[in-house]
Amino acid sequence: MASNEPKIGISAEIYPVHIEHKVEKGSVAGGYGDAMEILKQAREATEIEHNLTLWQNIRLYPKAIAWSVLMSTAIIMEGYDIVLIGSFYAFPSFNQKYGTLQPDGKYSLSAAWQSGLSNGVNIGALFGLGLNGIISERYGYRNTMMGSLLFTTAFISILFFAQNVQTLLVGEILLGIPLGVFQTLTVSYASEICPVGLRAYLTTYVNICWVIGQLLASSVLRALVDRTDQWSYRIPFGLQWIWPIPIFIGVALAPESPWWLVRKGKHEEAEDALARLTVRNENHDILFDSKKNVAMMIHTNEVEKRMASGTSYKDCFKGVDLRRTEIASLVWAIQNLCGAGIMGYSTYFYTQAGLAPKNAFNMSMAQYGIGMVGTISSWALMIWCGRRNLYIVGLILLDICLFVIGFIALAPSKSATQWATGSMLLAYTFFYDITIGPVCYSLVTEISSTRLRVKTTVLARGLYSVFSIVNGVIIPYMLNPTAWNWKGKAGFFWGGICFCCIIWCYFRLPEPKGRSYGELDLLFENKISARKFKSTIIDLTSEEVHEANRPGLAIPATAR
Repeated sequence: MASNEPKIGISAEIYPVHIEHKVEKGSVAGGYGDAMEILKQAREATEIEHNLTLWQNIRLYPKAIAWSVLMSTAIIMEGYDIVLIGSFYAFPSFNQKYGTLQPDGKYSLSAAWQSGLSNGVNIGALFGLGLNGIISERYGYRNTMMGSLLFTTAFISILFFAQNVQTLLVGEILLGIPLGVFQTLTVSYASEICPVGLRAYLTTYVNICWVIGQLLASSVLRALVDRTDQWSYRIPFGLQWIWPIPIFIGVALAPESPWWLVRKGKHEEAEDALARLTVRNENHDILFDSKKNVAMMIHTNEVEKRMASGTSYKDCFKGVDLRRTEIASLVWAIQNLCGAGIMGYSTYFYTQAGLAPKNAFNMSMAQYGIGMVGTISSWALMIWCGRRNLYIVGLILLDICLFVIGFIALAPSKSATQWATGSMLLAYTFFYDITIGPVCYSLVTEISSTRLRVKTTVLARGLYSVFSIVNGVIIPYMLNPTAWNWKGKAGFFWGGICFCCIIWCYFRLPEPKGRSYGELDLLFENKISARKFKSTIIDLTSEEVHEANRPGLAIPATAR
């Protein structure tokens, strides 16, 4: 069955975008013809891509799926490390090694050191994000990824051999640098090597990798919680060495992003990359031409150059790209503003709510298992509901959960209220991982322009990391019995902020489902309202857009 995606109208009047033919080896040697011919090929490639069914996309792009899955696996390390540190606060042997004796006779890290360790990886990630936006655009996605994996291997050793909490903090900051690269590079690569029909699946798979890392960390700690020697916390650090080398070998064999190659004028190499991302159609029942697909990339690249000529960070804040940067940044920041930071401290949250350490780790494992099921379920919902609707409904459900957690905390602490709080946090995790958790990755990469995708994604993740740092400071104080000791009452605080996020999404978040990157460029250039993205009809050849019941809005000739 063909996909229910917007169709492209055909107009007799064609306004080709001017394309400068550089005299470089491989830039125009592929025989793409003049601007009119490139536009014709781009239109045909876009129409074919829209009409491919899900099964046809899978048959045509199995290699792209495999390379994307491989690259995204690096995110497992980030999810693992984030939960590892947050869960260690409920780990007896870790607290005895790195904590101090508290008035109640138990060892624990102070709220200040908990904030410092939790924020260490986020601070490092900010540096990694900034470097990624520059290095990956200059040297390519593959080279940047391989370098980051080598640094990851080195920095893990600092955590493994740390003898005091200060060394742990240094290790977390340094490890955060390559993890910051992984945060944006993996999802950008996934969005650029797959067609429209697979974009939502491969970009949101990143969230599954995040959940896998969280589940692995909780499982490892649950298995070691009864050990009292140093290996109870050194083994979890050492297990992080499993990932970098195998991923490095895979990335070394992977093709470069064809979109990056087109931006560098390497059109023949882009064709070769596409050939490595697809399989030959022996039955000839799927229309596909790598040359036409590269022509589509060339045309989209030239349209974006017309809209904003630069590819620097400052260009993300100019013209139509300012709106795209705002949307991408806040969509990612909302993951922290909606109260999701509590999930990273879930084991500690459960112990402070009164559960025994073993039960707390059991609940955490159930939580991340539910999260994985939720993410897989989101794939069907995104196709059925779209990104915008799923994101907004998800926020509403999360808001309800947060207020329920807050009201439960008003009751006297009993076994029933403790398990009720845990159950609501499980429900919160399911709703998060079926809606805004995975949908965010799809939205961020679809909203940004192709020329500024890495830098827009970096800025978006940077804002997310800033709020992660804020969360890393205030959440330990909210939960720590020697500080604010809010416990479940923190639900009221996050519920209020989550409500504000719902209002912003209703007015500012557009629906990119089923749109090619060229179509999204035209929607943003014509300043279409976020609530009308889905219903607006686009004529890619004449570059006109109009609502279903309104005449076309042509782009002025001076803008072409």
